[in-house]
This record gives sequence, C-alpha cells and structure tokens, in this order.
Amino acid sequence: MKKLIILPLLLVLLVSCVTTGPGGKKSLVVIPTESEVEIGKEVIKDVESKERVLNDPQVQNYVSNVGRRVANVCDRKDVKYSFKVLDSNEINAFACPGGFIYIYKGLMKQMDNEAQLAAVLGHEVGHVVARHSMKRLQAAYGYSILMEVALGDKLGQTAQQMVNAAAGLILLGYGRDNEYEADDYGILYTKKAGYNPKGMIQIFEKFKQMEGRPPSTFEKLLSSHPPAGDRIKNGNKEIKKVGGTNLPFKESEYAVIKAKLN
Repeated sequence: MKKLIILPLLLVLLVSCVTTGPGGKKSLVVIPTESEVEIGKEVIKDVESKERVLNDPQVQNYVSNVGRRVANVCDRKDVKYSFKVLDSNEINAFACPGGFIYIYKGLMKQMDNEAQLAAVLGHEVGHVVARHSMKRLQAAYGYSILMEVALGDKLGQTAQQMVNAAAGLILLGYGRDNEYEADDYGILYTKKAGYNPKGMIQIFEKFKQMEGRPPSTFEKLLSSHPPAGDRIKNGNKEIKKVGGTNLPFKESEYAVIKAKLN
C-alpha cells in the first residue's frame, strides 16, 4: 500500500514546480490552478457580501484597464486577472487567490498619478504570480492536499476549509518577506507596463507620512506590511536594477478619475 501511495506523490512533486516570479523562478505548489481559481471565487463571494463595490463604471473601467496593462507583462498567465474598486475610505488593496484583485477608494484618493495606481496593482499581481496565498495554504494543509491530488481528488474534501483559511489570510496579510517580494515584482511590472516605477516609492512615502498618526482606515495595512522606510530603501534598490525612471507618471489622466472619487 505504501508503494502505491508514494508513487503518485512523487509524480505530484515532479509536475508541481510552477512559475512564481521573473527570470523563470519556480516553486513547488501542489494546489492546481483550477482549484486556486475556485477557492478565489468563493473568497470573493465573501468579500463582496461584506464590502460594497464602487458603482461608477468609468472608474471601474479605468482601474481595470491599468490593471490589465500590468497583468499583461507579468510572469503568470494561467489565470484571468480582474480588478475592482471597493467603495470605502480604507487605505488598502489586496489580492485573492486566482487573480481577483481589489483596491479601496480610500487608497486611490491618496494617489496623484496613474503610475502610483499601476504600482499598487502591480504589487497585488505580484502576490498572485508568487502564489503567496497558495503557498501558505499548502503549508497548513500540505499532507492532506498531497494525498488528495495524488489520489485524483481535486481538493474536494479540503476545499471549504481552504476557502475559510484563504479569507483569513487576506485579512492577516501575507507576511513581510512576501510583501517585499511583491514590491519587487510590482516595480518590475510597473516599468514593463510603461509607467515610471518611482510611482511605487511615491506610494511608500505617503505611507511613511501616515505612520506617525495612523487613522483607523490605515491600521490594517500598517499592521500587515513592513515599515514604509524599509520599503522605500528596498524599492529604490530594485529600481536601480530595472530602470525606467524616464517613463511617464501620467498625472493628468489620473486627475480626471480622482475628481470622481467622493
């Protein structure tokens, strides 16, 4: 019996090294993409039952178009990315499993240009590319996931537990190492999408100004992300590697959208 189990487990391990970053970076992720997307669909049902999606087609289309520009140059193409604005003054953004990305109106109101928006969306795309949520889920459910995949069950018995866990992970954040990695990916994707990657540094500088007296709308992001000063240092190092500081910020395009945010 052990041999019958070990063989499919070895096969799962052999075929489960997937792209999780630029330069052909790969990691062992045994949760199939289709299962990740299904988990993500359940998570967004929970999100949209608790949060109100902004009822402004012009703003939603604008954010979707910027998001697609970033997603089109990222290193993961096996999911269909979606981008939505939530009608709340909370200062945050987050990525759900499977490429479902949300940004709060409150964060957009702090921005001055399209490059800053692209950088934030690029950071969230980076989480999806790196499969941060899936890595944390398989760390928690590793053996049972391996067994179910090896025996041909696409996570049926474990699925609801994983949905609940994934929703919790989003609220808790991904951990500081994951955040730095998503920053690096976001800077690269911002530049590749044709925006000045300094937009990311501008966002961090805004966060730094808020750290001294964080409003309640900023507390969740502050608790789950590295200090802004450290992110500025790390971000500037990454920008030296990727370049792109001659690219546009697109202030006038963003000003039109910002004027619509109440």
